[in-house]
Amino acid sequence: MQIIPVIDVLGGTAVRAVRGERSRYRPLESQLCSGSDPVDAAHALLDYCGSAVLYVADLDGIMHGAPQRDLLARLAGALPGVELWLDAGFADPHAASALLAPLRETGLSCGATFTPVFGSESLRPGAMAHLPADALLSLDRRHDTPLGDPHCWTDTSHWPARLIVMTLERVGSFDGPALGTIAEVRERAGQRQIIGAGGIRNADDLQAAAASGATAWLVASALHERRIPAAS
Repeated sequence: MQIIPVIDVLGGTAVRAVRGERSRYRPLESQLCSGSDPVDAAHALLDYCGSAVLYVADLDGIMHGAPQRDLLARLAGALPGVELWLDAGFADPHAASALLAPLRETGLSCGATFTPVFGSESLRPGAMAHLPADALLSLDRRHDTPLGDPHCWTDTSHWPARLIVMTLERVGSFDGPALGTIAEVRERAGQRQIIGAGGIRNADDLQAAAASGATAWLVASALHERRIPAAS
């Protein structure tokens, strides 16, 4: 099971996610680093996991349509060789290209790369059919209710090769992963890769998630509290 560390950024600050209730997010407090500077938090997470991939949730972009361009460029410059999975509330591939084209130029000099994440809560209806081949589609839901265009969950013909299954009420909750949801998507996903998100408490949860059909999991809180051992 691959662990993908997550950083949520709001107003230039790394914040701690709480059940997807963004009004409750507060500056990050972590056992891995001091303070809530996004670059420091990113380095700490990547080092702890031994990961070369970091998921970045730009909450200004997701909530207000105002991506934090300067911060994203700073992250790209500070993380050579890292692949940044970026969710900035993209409504369609054109919006992603408009943000990522200059950011990719920033990252190329040090080897950082950006991969767009298209969240179902943000995608405009019909946009899923036009996602680029390298994109990740995040199937977002809260309390069993799909967020955004419900066709993102039901129309498997336009699913890309990698899917994130995001159960928002379990993010930062330590309630355990939504294994039934993973198994249900696994049945319909064919050979696609499934990345879960939300609820991980410990290494046992990661093993159970792998058994349900996930090949990777987005993790933040369990890492900040050292509930999962550091990579050897």
